[in-house]
Amino acid sequence: MKAMLSIEPGGPESLTWTELPDPAPAKGELLVEIRAAGVNFPDTLIIQDLYQMKPPRPFAPGGEIAGVVAAIGEGVEGYAIGDRVLALTGHGGFATHRCIDAAQAIRIPDAMPFEDAACFVFTYGTSYHALKDRAHMKPGESLLILGAAGGVGVAAIELGKAMGAKVIAAVSSDDKAAFCREVGTDETLVYGRSLDKGQQKEFSSQIKSLSGKDGVDVVYDSVGGAYSEPALRAMAWEGRFLVVGFPAGIAQIPMNLPLLKGCDIVGVFWGASVYRDPKGHAENMAELFALYEQGKIKPRISETLKMQDAATALNLVQDRKALGKIVLTND
Repeated sequence: MKAMLSIEPGGPESLTWTELPDPAPAKGELLVEIRAAGVNFPDTLIIQDLYQMKPPRPFAPGGEIAGVVAAIGEGVEGYAIGDRVLALTGHGGFATHRCIDAAQAIRIPDAMPFEDAACFVFTYGTSYHALKDRAHMKPGESLLILGAAGGVGVAAIELGKAMGAKVIAAVSSDDKAAFCREVGTDETLVYGRSLDKGQQKEFSSQIKSLSGKDGVDVVYDSVGGAYSEPALRAMAWEGRFLVVGFPAGIAQIPMNLPLLKGCDIVGVFWGASVYRDPKGHAENMAELFALYEQGKIKPRISETLKMQDAATALNLVQDRKALGKIVLTND
């Protein structure tokens, strides 16, 4: 077994491709031979001790894997060697093997490549929970996505369209805007790398103009920082502002705005929802697989790199240069 280990807190360059003893599954576990691992923004945080979860070192980042069952622990039923599965692992996915609780495993449809499977649950799970469970998105409503060219943002574009929304993709460059149009967004809006007060006001006006009515019904904010307030100011009456992430920093919101807009500011903590509502998570996953099989959603993988090139992948995500998803693979 080999893994990209985080031995001490640091950036992507601190990871080391290390040989380790071969793992064996304990009671109730499956050993998965990892074929692909998705790369997500939390992977850049966990190695710096900046994430909610802080596993003991040494550990490998990587919370999303797909592969085949290589060994079966005592008491596990319903699985056979060679079964194709995906799983959310929290960490440990940037490796060749990983033992997981059998209850974590999700069978992969036969037609789904490992690369798609490894880039599926985190982004689509987050965005579907946000739009369906937290925003209660309705057909005909407008949806603004901040950071729309990233993994969860692209998933939100596809899901918003599948749910009948008018989708506005807000991004930081013309290249990202073009990418979002390829995905299927209705409108695009390019914002600057930093916004002063005047630029924030202009950004808010542009959002209102593109929404086609009094404001936007749902904001999916996976950026934060100086971008959150102008988006909130552009909301329609009884809109829903989804707090998804803050790579640009945690916004300082004037709390008179939700009152004036009659709107909700809604937290989206998908990871916690999975454990608090496993039945709802299972229902959402079944619906997402159905959408995949219908061709309505498909991970947009812009880079496929070797597992030992994890640092390169993490730098692309950390620097907000990734379009859609990046996946790491084992030979």
